[in-house]
Amino acid sequence: MSDKTDEKEQKSEQIKESGSIETSTSRGTIHCLNIIGQIEGHMILPPQNKTTKYEHVLPQLVAIEQDENIDGLLVLLNTVGGDVEAGLAIAEMIASMKKPTVSLVLGGGHSIGVPLAVSTDYSFIASTATMTIHPLRLNGVIIGVMQTFEYFRKMQDRITEFIINNSAIDAPTFKKLMLTTDEIANDVGSILFGKNAVECGLIDEVGGLSDALDKLYSMVEERKQ
Repeated sequence: MSDKTDEKEQKSEQIKESGSIETSTSRGTIHCLNIIGQIEGHMILPPQNKTTKYEHVLPQLVAIEQDENIDGLLVLLNTVGGDVEAGLAIAEMIASMKKPTVSLVLGGGHSIGVPLAVSTDYSFIASTATMTIHPLRLNGVIIGVMQTFEYFRKMQDRITEFIINNSAIDAPTFKKLMLTTDEIANDVGSILFGKNAVECGLIDEVGGLSDALDKLYSMVEERKQ
């Protein structure tokens, strides 16, 4: 009885400290990683903000990839976006993993959350979830010279190329969604609901937790064979 209590306490502590948990069944061991709130990069956000800290996630992904007892990774997303380079760093790490990976967008996968959602081998989105696609934004003082605009273009190309390479959406469709002017009152871009995200090829399938787990376990079984 004490062993079960210790295991529950350990899992509760794991969720509290890192927003993740491992579950084991006869089909395999899955590590669940939560990416929630705002992606925190080089600048520390106010304490009242819900954040995902990239310096916590990156070593966690290394440990998952190297751990022989973990068979697959499930990524749960409910994020407003955040630091572009931190989000891309996490997305690149997930995309380069050899172990099977599945993502599930719940609530929202906005802004830099889009490349995070498509970085896995297979992606799901809840029918009520939304994804916002918009051009790159930077805060703070910006020097209005040609070099700045060229830097913006290169940064946007990095994001666009990653999304296109890791999903079924094509470049013209993505750029059209990104530059739409009649969907958001005070901004440029598009808001996609679950079904729309699948229809345009951004996400693989509309589904929930059981669908994502079934898909991940089937990928684990295929890899073992």
